[in-house]
Amino acid sequence: MKTHSRTSPAFTVAVTSRFDFLSDEYAVLFAESSASAFQHPMWLDAIYQKLVPHLKADPLIVTVRDAADGRLVMLLPLVRRRHRGLRTIEFADLGVSDYVAPVASDATIETIAADPFTCKRINAVLKPYDILRIRKLRSPSIAVQRLFGATSCSEMSMGAYAVPLGSDFATWRSDHMLASYRKELDKKSRQLHRKGQVTFERLTDVTMIKATFQKMQEYRRQRFDTGDLLQDHIYFDFYLDIATHGQASLSRVYSVLMDGVPIAGAMGLLHKGSLLIILTGFDHDSYKSQSLGSLLFEMVANHAISVGDRELDFTIGDEPYKVQFGAQKSLIYQILRSGSISGVVAGVAVQRASWIKGIAHRFAG
Repeated sequence: MKTHSRTSPAFTVAVTSRFDFLSDEYAVLFAESSASAFQHPMWLDAIYQKLVPHLKADPLIVTVRDAADGRLVMLLPLVRRRHRGLRTIEFADLGVSDYVAPVASDATIETIAADPFTCKRINAVLKPYDILRIRKLRSPSIAVQRLFGATSCSEMSMGAYAVPLGSDFATWRSDHMLASYRKELDKKSRQLHRKGQVTFERLTDVTMIKATFQKMQEYRRQRFDTGDLLQDHIYFDFYLDIATHGQASLSRVYSVLMDGVPIAGAMGLLHKGSLLIILTGFDHDSYKSQSLGSLLFEMVANHAISVGDRELDFTIGDEPYKVQFGAQKSLIYQILRSGSISGVVAGVAVQRASWIKGIAHRFAG
């Protein structure tokens, strides 16, 4: 007689196109998870509400619940897209998220990944597709690979950069920046202050936030011919919405003003003591001799230290300035899985191609 070790599943798996990311159950799940700021309730709500409908993507949200009590224990925020004629599944990134992750605790991910029935069910609800692309993972987690039925995980072509912060700005500066670079920035700062009255502010007024965003958009337009997301009104509204409505729990916006006019701005996300810089823009043409972008990052670091942030995360991109501020590189990973013969051919091409175009446009402002 054949026996079975389990008479009923431990988890139930479902797929939906609609989910309330602002609900209490998702807030609890996110708070207990090892996910990043890019899976924050407000961030994902804005992605699915503002970006997905306009970017020819279909929501594909996978929920995993405890079979005994119905409690939400994991969520996979995915989308379906057509890419060069291929049916593609990927995380709900859409060009704005730097890190992706299943929304669950590490322990829960391990438990689910060790359950063949649940993993099989997850992969069943994802079909059909030609290629599954899970990019921007911060770890080559075997458990995450198992969730998606993948057998390998490869490094991305670009890394992420972050630097720890201390309790004193001068000490942090001395510990993480070369003396020659500190001297150079001191000189540039004196030059900048001779041009007029310079002020640096963490913005909370909605009108000032919008004015700074408009200036950032203008300054970035002067530098980049194509590829800058902030020039697209859909993305502009997405970032502005997060900046204005997320102040209490997610976002922080800074502005450098010259005689009351914004000449530089930065937007960051807050998560577990880390400030993640996701958007900057500054008047390069008028202040190209003053290294305004670098001075902006120094001011941001100073403020972050003053309010007790523990890390300054420059996120994805291999721009040299990050190293000058003492940021260390960490690897970023991707999972590719083919779901058809066409997907097999495409997977080879994806492995060889650049995984993201124009990433510097979002940071170099």
